Amino acid sequence: MAKDIKREDGIWDTIKVIFQAILIAIVLRAILFQPFFVPSGSLIPTLLIGDRLFVSKFAYGYSKYSFPFTPIDFQGRIFGSEPKRGDIAVFRNNKDEGKDYIKRVIGLPGDRIQMIKGILVINGTPVPRERLKEEPTEIGSNRTINAPRYKETLPNGISYTILKTDGDNGSLDNTSTYEVPLGHFFMMGDNRDNSSDSRVPSSVGYVPLENFIGRAEILFFSIDTGEAENTTFQGFFKSILENKTRWWRIFHLVR
Repeated sequence: MAKDIKREDGIWDTIKVIFQAILIAIVLRAILFQPFFVPSGSLIPTLLIGDRLFVSKFAYGYSKYSFPFTPIDFQGRIFGSEPKRGDIAVFRNNKDEGKDYIKRVIGLPGDRIQMIKGILVINGTPVPRERLKEEPTEIGSNRTINAPRYKETLPNGISYTILKTDGDNGSLDNTSTYEVPLGHFFMMGDNRDNSSDSRVPSSVGYVPLENFIGRAEILFFSIDTGEAENTTFQGFFKSILENKTRWWRIFHLVR
């Protein structure tokens, strides 16, 4: 009898430990860090298709989109802070069936944004762009291309690399002036000629502050896989077994 009681107590203790671990994981994901995979190449060369990264939920505070399963529908943000120019952020895009997108913050509320012959212009001032050495660029599924790269430096000193595959006369290289409304932000991809972003009002447009989910912080895993495979567990583990892991990208900070 004593042995049976001891065995039952051991099983119950194990169940409690598992439950506590699951609860802690749920709390960490909901409040602190959420994993996010990169399904497309809009931020190449900064982020590649198949990258896995952690997004800090607390960076911008919390909105109803921070807790997708909450029954409470509230407006605005709790403990809110505004995204900074140059941040790579995940946000809810209500114009695409409520999917989560990841882009770089380019325009702040009240800014005037324009593209002129491939040059980004913020509030009437062209953003400095420095031509970099052309080198093979990975675009997923063991595919590489040679395309011009540029170092772009925003007014606050944040620099990053952009990719230009179609020269400076593509469909989004010459635009009218976008005036960012108060409480909204202008988002763009680093893969300038292959990014559906705020330059396309019907697809993304201006992003409200409350739609931000978090700021991309660190790459924790990366596999070389196609866009379709990247969204499935089967494709994920198949890529690992086929030795498609990009070990050199793991634990890199996202900038």
